[in-house]
Amino acid sequence: MITVYTGQGKGKTTSAVGEALLAYSEGKRVLMVQFLKGSTYSGELVGLNRLGIPLIQFGVGCRWSGMIRTGLKHCTGCGECFRENRNPDIALDLVQQALEYVSGQVGTNTYHMIILDEISHAINRGFLNLDQLRKLLSDESSRQVHWILTGRGMPEELEPLVDHWWDLNMLKHPFSQGVKSRRGIEY
Repeated sequence: MITVYTGQGKGKTTSAVGEALLAYSEGKRVLMVQFLKGSTYSGELVGLNRLGIPLIQFGVGCRWSGMIRTGLKHCTGCGECFRENRNPDIALDLVQQALEYVSGQVGTNTYHMIILDEISHAINRGFLNLDQLRKLLSDESSRQVHWILTGRGMPEELEPLVDHWWDLNMLKHPFSQGVKSRRGIEY
């Protein structure tokens, strides 16, 4: 099975984490790999690791992540980590490392569910060839895995491979009234 969570709204990663918790509660082994995210503070990073669900990040992180994690600093939205993760000199290698890691994990038959979080960014920015992803998802050993792919602008060319496709879009959010992101809610 392959599930996609895409769209311009909030909730893509959260939906994937919800499915991960359901699978984990039934004794299934889950792996989450985040593309072009690294050492950033996020609720899923802390929460999943507390449960023993590995979340591996392949990306450049925020220099302030330690302080943000402890609550001493709030993310200012400066965008430095996002810019670094869009730099082809850095991102191409990180995405290939992530793909090799995931391919290796599939070969071990360890995981029942694998989440490829923010993979659409790697594809849309040209750091990952769509055929590479298709090959990974359609490989014989991959058919035993429930795949979840997240990210804005998921390429529609994937739709024929996918069993569930969710398009999440915001109708209303406190951000539009100037409310900053809230720890434990948005991150």
